[in-house]
Amino acid sequence: MSRKLEKATEEDKKQRKRKRATKQTITRAVTPIGLSEATPGKLAALDQMMAIYLPLCQQYTTLFCTQEVSPDKYTDPVFETDLSGRLHRVAIQQAAGIAKSWRTNRQAAYEAYLEDLADYAGAKAKAEAQGRKQTPKRKEPEWREWNLPELRVPVIQANANVVVVEKAEDSTFDYWLRISTLEKGNPLRVPVKLASYHKEVLKDRSLNTSTMLHKRNGVWWLTLSCEEDVPLQTEVSAPVVGVDVGIAHFITTSTNKVYGSFHGKMAWQHKREREKRRRKAKLRACLEKKGVPKDKLPSTRSETSQRLSRHVKQEINRAVNELIKDHPDARLIYEDQSAGLHALPCSFHERVSVCFPTGAYPRAAGLGRGQTGYGRPHRRRCVLFPGVPPLS
Repeated sequence: MSRKLEKATEEDKKQRKRKRATKQTITRAVTPIGLSEATPGKLAALDQMMAIYLPLCQQYTTLFCTQEVSPDKYTDPVFETDLSGRLHRVAIQQAAGIAKSWRTNRQAAYEAYLEDLADYAGAKAKAEAQGRKQTPKRKEPEWREWNLPELRVPVIQANANVVVVEKAEDSTFDYWLRISTLEKGNPLRVPVKLASYHKEVLKDRSLNTSTMLHKRNGVWWLTLSCEEDVPLQTEVSAPVVGVDVGIAHFITTSTNKVYGSFHGKMAWQHKREREKRRRKAKLRACLEKKGVPKDKLPSTRSETSQRLSRHVKQEINRAVNELIKDHPDARLIYEDQSAGLHALPCSFHERVSVCFPTGAYPRAAGLGRGQTGYGRPHRRRCVLFPGVPPLS
């Protein structure tokens, strides 16, 4: 007989919070695993469940995006469904996450619109005060309301309540998926066969309870994740190497080494794609003036542009790997600028010790964890990473 767990005290909560703050772990997602070993009957049952799950998730997504209060993944159910209570709760949680991301991005876009509108009004007032006309090319910013999220790809972000990954014993398969379906007490058991790459990644690691199932081109895929501890690899006395992130050259170090370049064929491809997008944008604007419906307007995106984007990310990854290979025992220090840093992979950020402006060390003495300082002479924002002594 199970008993109800006692409520945690304030001291226990503070202790868990300190452990989370000092624990250096990252969550790695494994490359999607194809569920090709499952029988057609089992996959048909999964499709039948998803045919009810996806519309329900769409209903809650629309509800969370249109209501005034913030999305709550623990809200009471409001729609009727044939799904079980656990699947119903998973649909609510998935919809709340989608809606929260959509609302955050929309709010950021609306704030940017207000800033552009204020700049336009200031420029217009300045031009009127000087007795001249404003630049005719500059038009007043116009806000266009965002479309609500539309769920098209069958995806379920499940937890251990509806999808359980069980280790296979005395079988040719590696794992078994136990998936809750419409039939109560009769879950699906789908076999999972790992490739050599998956076995190497998951070796000596425990899987997280959260999983994701999605269907693309008629094939079901499984995404697993695991946690990995990232200890501090460099000593305090290790040599320091400054790193600058740029566009023409992806990475430039203080040792006069350059990693990755945007010249040559990649620059030519980028120029060609930019001209192609510009032509499509002009065509789209002309058709829109003629009254063509928005759903029939040509898109400015193409497969070649997406392929080029993946190629650029691959080149950035290669540059970072070469940098870490050439400086295995160094403390990497990079400048905190928004340009380019978001594109760097996590393997680079795991090695970073401190962040400082070019040509200046932050006067960081006395600042605690999570605080920031400003260095001279450029007065740029400096981020202090935990566990690393400040440079003086």
